Amino acid sequence: MASIHAAKRALRAQLKQRISALSDPEKLHQSQAVTQKLLSHKRYQAAQRIAVFLNMPDEIQTGDILHDIFRQGKACFIPRYQRGSNHMDMVRLNSVEEIKNLPVTSWNIRQPGEEECLEEALTTGGLDLVLVPGLGFDKEGHRLGRGKGYYDTFLERCNQQLSAKPYTIALAFQEQLCTSIPVTDSDFKIDEILFTEDLEIENN
Repeated sequence: MASIHAAKRALRAQLKQRISALSDPEKLHQSQAVTQKLLSHKRYQAAQRIAVFLNMPDEIQTGDILHDIFRQGKACFIPRYQRGSNHMDMVRLNSVEEIKNLPVTSWNIRQPGEEECLEEALTTGGLDLVLVPGLGFDKEGHRLGRGKGYYDTFLERCNQQLSAKPYTIALAFQEQLCTSIPVTDSDFKIDEILFTEDLEIENN
């Protein structure tokens, strides 16, 4: 187990370097390409309840996806992390305009305050689709996150609490594709990974 954690740390450092070498125009170009592939995806088009992350600077930009979710009248849920734990809820966002008024976390991303009473996806009907961030992915659908365990823990709760588990799609720069990702039993596989350059990977 210790060797797996060490391998993950080393790979995280390597991937962060690789992503930081991307220029802003290149990040935008890849984000737009991945967004277009997602918006035309049959799973996205059929989904009515979607969880989407508010991106950090080193992640695929999700602004256009958020706008499209509301334009199509779908229900939009975003992460709310609990400090000092690996617990994360997906809470309902009522408009894109709400985002700019959300408090900024220590990670410099916006999320609803913990004290706000908001609709939580898992207690009000579940989710059809979860869009997943990460640092790295391999062709088997394995994901390397940032080490906090938020998404793995949340997807485990989906399995336990929902009769139909949501489909998961990771959005990534092509530089985040790895030959293999070191994993433990608690790491969840992603159903499908969308990259640029027609490198979509579907895991049956």
